[in-house]
Amino acid sequence: MLDIVPVLRKTWVTLLGWILTLVGIAALVLPGPGLLLMVAGLVVLSQEYEWAERRVEPVKRKAFEVAATGVETGPRILLSGLSALALVAIGVVWCLEPNIPQVWLFGPELPFTGWPAGSSLILSGVVALGLLVYSVRRFRGPASNPHPARANP
Repeated sequence: MLDIVPVLRKTWVTLLGWILTLVGIAALVLPGPGLLLMVAGLVVLSQEYEWAERRVEPVKRKAFEVAATGVETGPRILLSGLSALALVAIGVVWCLEPNIPQVWLFGPELPFTGWPAGSSLILSGVVALGLLVYSVRRFRGPASNPHPARANP
């Protein structure tokens, strides 16, 4: 007789891993932490699949590389912070005024209005701010200087 628990576990791990990975791919072009979600999806999939385990480290390396590049300069940090705050502000407005004007294909009759869309924008902005703070602390903080002797000329 087939033991159902391992089959159910593999099914749920596969489903969750692919959902996280696909949402991460979508978040590469939409507001959201795309590479972070892709890494999370691959980590979940790596519990059952060897091919996923081999891909976790390269994607994780790329995510950290992008994060470090994003906080290299003050203007980049400022622009990232302002963009995240703009997402939160747009989300608040979206929640308060659910009727959006017709813009190209998007308009009031489509399901892109109201609190579901607004709260997802607010959540994306808060996540972006959190990741920005993490990146600044990790890649620009005192512990991130690989050559402390060169810090003071």
